[in-house]
Amino acid sequence: MRKPMEAAMKPTRLKRILYPASFFAVLLAIIYKADTANYNFAFHVVGMIPYGDKIAHAILYGIMAYLLNYGLNGKRWFRIEIGMLLVMSFAFVEEVSQLYFPSRTFDWFDIAADVVGVILATVIYRILKKNEKA
Repeated sequence: MRKPMEAAMKPTRLKRILYPASFFAVLLAIIYKADTANYNFAFHVVGMIPYGDKIAHAILYGIMAYLLNYGLNGKRWFRIEIGMLLVMSFAFVEEVSQLYFPSRTFDWFDIAADVVGVILATVIYRILKKNEKA
């Protein structure tokens, strides 16, 4: 039988769905603003930072991977987290879609930044999950 404190600390199913879904909505809003060339202050600040675009890619897709791995409770397919695979696939499709928007440019380095962010976030997720079990 579980102790009451352990039950209170376990994330609810709603949180596991709500966190990644909410962040995905934010990510879609950022992509929409970029696709429509509707840049705001944040875009300009990121543009002023050296390699800011690549850093933003790594951070945003890394957060998405972490939250999706969390939401899926670390489920794996052939020893690779499903959340990681889904985010990498989405990032690749989104980057390729930029070929069809005049305000955007396809960049292999953006994909590389996405991959770095997703892998780092997945490694962090694995470490935290392992420590949680210990």
